[in-house]
Amino acid sequence: MELPRPELALVPRPRRISTRSGRFRLDATTRLRVTPGAEAAAKLLRTLLAPATGLRLEAAADGAFVLALDPALTGLGDEGYGLTVSPKGALLRAAHPAGLLRGVQTVRQLLPYDALSERPVRGVAWDLPAVEITDVPRHAWRGSMLDVARHFQPVPYLRRYVDLMALHKLNVFHLHLTDDQGWRMPVAAYPRLTEVGGRRSESMAGPAGSDRFDGVPHGGSYTRAELRELVAYAAERGVTVLPETGVPGHVRAALAAHPELGTDPARRLDVWTHWGVCENVLGTDDHVLDFFRTVLDEVMDVFPSPYVHIGGDECPTTEWERSPAARARAAREGLPGPRALHPWFIARMAGHLVRAGRRPVVWAENDVPLPLECTVMSWRDPGHARAAAERGHDVVHADHRTTYFDYARGHGTEEPPGQPGTVVDLRTVYDVDLAPPTPDPRVASRVLGAQGQLWTEFVQTPEHIEYLTYPRLCALAERVWDGTSGWRDFTARLTGHRARLDALNVPHAAPPPTVSVPPRVGGVR
Repeated sequence: MELPRPELALVPRPRRISTRSGRFRLDATTRLRVTPGAEAAAKLLRTLLAPATGLRLEAAADGAFVLALDPALTGLGDEGYGLTVSPKGALLRAAHPAGLLRGVQTVRQLLPYDALSERPVRGVAWDLPAVEITDVPRHAWRGSMLDVARHFQPVPYLRRYVDLMALHKLNVFHLHLTDDQGWRMPVAAYPRLTEVGGRRSESMAGPAGSDRFDGVPHGGSYTRAELRELVAYAAERGVTVLPETGVPGHVRAALAAHPELGTDPARRLDVWTHWGVCENVLGTDDHVLDFFRTVLDEVMDVFPSPYVHIGGDECPTTEWERSPAARARAAREGLPGPRALHPWFIARMAGHLVRAGRRPVVWAENDVPLPLECTVMSWRDPGHARAAAERGHDVVHADHRTTYFDYARGHGTEEPPGQPGTVVDLRTVYDVDLAPPTPDPRVASRVLGAQGQLWTEFVQTPEHIEYLTYPRLCALAERVWDGTSGWRDFTARLTGHRARLDALNVPHAAPPPTVSVPPRVGGVR
């Protein structure tokens, strides 16, 4: 099948694009003219194009390829850019550095598909088609979440994950660092969190259809240096790393390392080797709050993101209802009962972040009142996001029925085992509902965007991650960037874009060797 020309297969589609006649060739004589402030974009362009093309793209005052930062281009916003290509040269302009980085990805996609190869490609003319593009994203939050708590992934793979995000102009890498089944975040004050909480006795990967685990130990954790390097690498590509260390539920790994944090300090727990919703939660004494304030301090020291995720969902209150200390705490705080300790705990952690100048993010599975400073990530029902926006929260759409990539991509028997339940196919992702709750512009502005989620109970390898993520994340990227051209236009462009995924060795079409895992029981996550 003949592929469409690259300029007709851009994903996500630019806001406005006009094609012209002629082409501008990049070759050994091509030089970049880089204005002050555009150096990072020029460096990224060279880094991305060098593996396949071998082009050096050195700087020169009279270079025909111009990268220009112009703060006067206020209509382009923080991430918009303008790109003009003619037979005589190319001009990439933006008001802010982030816009230039987005434009670099468009330049990359305009070249022949093999330009994305990680190996040298011979015999290809590296021509840019003549185009006029003005591009501004519709949504400020365009994210992708990867769960490294259930199955650890090393930093070199996380860098590749960031590269694939950046290609699709996504800008928030949500890194889910802690859960019942593993603690990956280094905390110098509490090294047992990774020494004990970072390893479990069994892998969550038994024979398909089994309710048993395979008995293979699994573990891993990051160093501060590794995470800082990842943050810097992502920033060079215009991606912010959003850390998540969740409380007060999904904390079994922390309780295995520090029993004194639980409602029963004398109890000894292991790192959980099951999935679903674990009933073990944090205690509510002051020393527990102080412990996790220290954790958040170290998280903020490693991650400069303006947002910090504190989890907050799937928190059973059974242990609090049984605990005399928790019941007494609720009474002292004037709460109606132990159930109210859930939003109370979140408010304590959120307040600590706000005082440090950060913005707390929480998962929302119901309409429990939260501090208005919290950005709400709604996953149970889009109605929760709309209600939160009307209450005054910023919101990010994360509906499990349209953005959870651990669900199967289709009904075929060739699909690897996945989260039991609905099928989230490509069209379902494309149809994610991003409509604001009301026409009121003040409320509409609180809908920041959306992100995709990949929980990894069933997923161990990078190949499996990418098969589940692509091309579904392409559809989400399309919707949060602009998403107004329609399903038929998107799928036509995706035909060509798949050639880029092929060049990057992303297993987007056929599943990798099946990873045998038992069926999931319990909650959605």
